[in-house]
Amino acid sequence: MDTILSKNSISVTELKRHYASILAQADDEPVAVLNHNRPEAYLVPAAYFERLLNQLEDLQDAQLVRQRADGPFIEINPDDL
Repeated sequence: MDTILSKNSISVTELKRHYASILAQADDEPVAVLNHNRPEAYLVPAAYFERLLNQLEDLQDAQLVRQRADGPFIEINPDDL
């Protein structure tokens, strides 16, 4: 059995029939779309998706900072800028 990573789930058929109302009921949360009782896709509202992308970018930036924390560093003279 596949794990459903959402509080809400619907069938593909239900999504086709009631797309607008399902999106409205999602209340800014992902909805698992099931095909034969297995997760086929996740429907996420735009604001939720944008937050996910921002969080991912923040995590990537933090990882880069950790990777570069020990150098190498280049000495510069601010007057040369």
